[in-house]
Amino acid sequence: MKKVKSKDIKSQVCMGTSKEKDIHYCPLWLLLNLIQFSSNKKERKSEREMGCSSIVLLLVVAISVVSGDMDLIQKTCKNTKHYDLCVSSLKSNATSTKADPKGLAIIMIGVGVANATATSLYLSSPPQPIASSANEIILKECADKYGYAADSLEACVQDLDMESYDYAYMHAMAAADYPNACHNSFRLHKGFTYPPEIAHREQGFLHICDVVLGIINALNS
Repeated sequence: MKKVKSKDIKSQVCMGTSKEKDIHYCPLWLLLNLIQFSSNKKERKSEREMGCSSIVLLLVVAISVVSGDMDLIQKTCKNTKHYDLCVSSLKSNATSTKADPKGLAIIMIGVGVANATATSLYLSSPPQPIASSANEIILKECADKYGYAADSLEACVQDLDMESYDYAYMHAMAAADYPNACHNSFRLHKGFTYPPEIAHREQGFLHICDVVLGIINALNS
């Protein structure tokens, strides 16, 4: 699939939750540490990481702020396939109770960007059990695919800002499809087994994308 390039982003957030051991979540401190640790990586990855960090800084001035409370979060999450994941992710962000439905979508997109970026970095420098289960070509392909997934989610933000909900939905669908391309890389190279850790990360990211898609679909209804 052709890479979706992200444009200028007016609003976004890369914040997860405090549950470090669950791949469904990506704590802000972890993301920032990962970005700092990977500063010597290739220029494209560095630019993407810097962009994600900038998104965090822009949140304070860019997110849609209105009167809100937990009722709106719960109502919004009922439109998604993974209610508990949606509620816990949004509750972990202090700005969520002051965000409108579009702002909640942006927060969840930020969770997805953080998750995909973390997985891309993980695959760029995998632990030995993962490194020994695949060759460098497969791991690079997978790292790139998760990087493209983050880029595609970032493109959703500009779409939402322009109220182009169909395009936002399309970009979120594209983001969800990139991990499957990683999985296919293992199928195409005989003799390599898809590692359970990567499969777990794929599932977690797809669940986040499902939540984003559900919120965007509700915005467009």
